[in-house]
Amino acid sequence: MMKSYWMQSDGVNAQIELREVEQPKPGPDQLLIRVKAAGLNRGEFILGHGLHKAGTAKQIGMEASGEVVACGSAVTGFKVGDRVMGRCPGAFAEYALMTEREIMHAPKSLTWEQAAALPLTSLVVFDMLVLQGHVKSGEWVLVTGVTSGVGVTALAMAKALGAKVIGTSGSQEKLDQLREQGLDLGICTRAPNFYDAVMKATDGKGIDLVINTVGGSVFAECVRSMAFQGRLATVGYVDGVLKAEIDIEALHAKRLSLFGVSNKLRTPEQRAESLPAFKKQILPLVEAGQVTPMIYKTIPFENLLEAKAMMDGNQHLGKIVLAGTP
Repeated sequence: MMKSYWMQSDGVNAQIELREVEQPKPGPDQLLIRVKAAGLNRGEFILGHGLHKAGTAKQIGMEASGEVVACGSAVTGFKVGDRVMGRCPGAFAEYALMTEREIMHAPKSLTWEQAAALPLTSLVVFDMLVLQGHVKSGEWVLVTGVTSGVGVTALAMAKALGAKVIGTSGSQEKLDQLREQGLDLGICTRAPNFYDAVMKATDGKGIDLVINTVGGSVFAECVRSMAFQGRLATVGYVDGVLKAEIDIEALHAKRLSLFGVSNKLRTPEQRAESLPAFKKQILPLVEAGQVTPMIYKTIPFENLLEAKAMMDGNQHLGKIVLAGTP
């Protein structure tokens, strides 16, 4: 038996409870991990994101680091005792299953907590910066809500890839802290009023790649701030605004590209497609210390509700991590 957190939803409210359940057994292509740490991600707690069906209960937690304790019969790239990290369902537990195609060796340079904070957010950021965003060294990147988990990771990865980064946030204190992490310009605002500051910073050129973590309330201002052949990634909508006007003339004349970044409808195979490229392009930057997950706080395993409340209150800068069981 093992301890595992579950979330029960009725479509309006969600209740989180700690249960005693059977320890899972790995299938042929799976590994059983003793969880050392697990990263919190806002999306899995937002019922509107559709990750939980009404009337159902499911194990929660989506990324973890840990030690391999058992391997399925078809696993070839890992062995018992390996330090690993990866996306996995049911990460808020003593043990969890990872599929070989979604697992990575944890760099020795990372703590368990840092390794747990890297897989999901960093792969999402890699998707929007590199695979779809085609960011190049010297380009301007704008991250709305730069102090979020995705925002901080986008800042670190974009800087490591040679880009210049502008970020917005409602907290000047957090922006000041991110200046030490390489933020080129912090704009203290939650409103769609950053166009003038962006154009001044970019000498009137505009933004090559926008990472919009905020949502519809700033969408039009993002489009307005984009450069010729600019790209815009929509990765979240914490403002709850799901509709926005599109300036068709700007889209047309500036040859803009708008794309979404989500794993919600992807198959496990589609989710794993980017892993080889991530290992090749980004893991060396992690190992060299150029991309390091920023940890806000590590919370004891028994205090998940406290960790969720901290995240809901937007107190954090970087990732909140749930420690493994003692």
